[in-house]
Amino acid sequence: MKKATRFVGLDVHAESIAVAVAESGRDGEVRSLGLIPNRVESVRKLIRKLGGPKGLHVCYEAGPTGYALYWQLTELDVECEVIAPSLIPTKAGDRVKTDRRDAVKLARCYRAGELTAVWVPDREHEALRDLVRAREAAKKDQLRARHRLGKFLLRAGIRPTETPTWGALYMQRIRTLTFHHVAQQATMIDYLSEVDHHTARIQRLEQAIDQAIEHAPPVMREVIGALQALRGLAKLTATTIAVEIGSFTRFANAKKLMAYVGSTPSEYSTGGSRRQGAITKTGNAHVRRVLFEVAWAYRHRPGLGPALKQRQQGAPLEIVEMAWKAQHRLHRRYTALTARGKPHCKVVTAIGRELLGFVWAIATHVERNHIQNEKGERAAA
Repeated sequence: MKKATRFVGLDVHAESIAVAVAESGRDGEVRSLGLIPNRVESVRKLIRKLGGPKGLHVCYEAGPTGYALYWQLTELDVECEVIAPSLIPTKAGDRVKTDRRDAVKLARCYRAGELTAVWVPDREHEALRDLVRAREAAKKDQLRARHRLGKFLLRAGIRPTETPTWGALYMQRIRTLTFHHVAQQATMIDYLSEVDHHTARIQRLEQAIDQAIEHAPPVMREVIGALQALRGLAKLTATTIAVEIGSFTRFANAKKLMAYVGSTPSEYSTGGSRRQGAITKTGNAHVRRVLFEVAWAYRHRPGLGPALKQRQQGAPLEIVEMAWKAQHRLHRRYTALTARGKPHCKVVTAIGRELLGFVWAIATHVERNHIQNEKGERAAA
């Protein structure tokens, strides 16, 4: 006899999990099972109480607890999905929110097929993404430390010179400064030590990223290497895009990837009217940030500098051709939009969106070739 399907909603917190179950069928019962501790053994007991993994479909919202529960349930052979919180249907006028009600709502909506699951990385992928985000956080901390030191020097009447700010000569000049007041000297030493600390921290993290890439899965290394064939897209930027997107082939076309990143225009259309506004910004902010930074490089005429030439060495010919096509197309696009009087920020946004299309084309080409090669090796074995 076939076992009945059960849809389980979990409202997960650091110390507790609210559990609700929706029985299969349109009119199946939806009931709360209360709270359990957020511990490995408690989750195992819950699965046994529900009759084992067979027939169970479990979901919970993506949040600060990460994917540890997903990996645990997967190891127990339980079908689990992590749900995008912003896409959960919300009833108008509902002003009561509790853990129990949230779990019941998840179970009911999951049974109805109204929830959208997010892509869950494996442990190796998640580890590299954490490292890349740690480096991004270190860059923000370095910027704050530099701002504090720069504003302190400005208040003291010391203004920047023609020397490039924060370069080796600039830092050497700052280290030779002395102040009459002991308090000012102590302040300058503290601010300067913070800048040095964050600079060393970034160097350590970048070295760790290089080592992690060497031990990353082969397909990820291939994607990171191929993306560097694009202008303005060096190793750290390529790694950021690769680890944040994950599998590019899960997007059927480039437009879906653009929507995922939040780079598509918002729209309000009704009847015969159609209005488009600013980009939605509903997707991955990390990819969107680096993408628009890279887009500025396409304001220059197509060319092949020493750094780009070195990155393209050893790359497949079809990848290099796509990168060269991107240079010509995006530069023409930048020139045309600028000639129409569009603001530079809007032009760069449009260029970044089209650049993402070339990123998708290159990455999916690499991933599909990798899959075909693996199939060929298995068939030969």
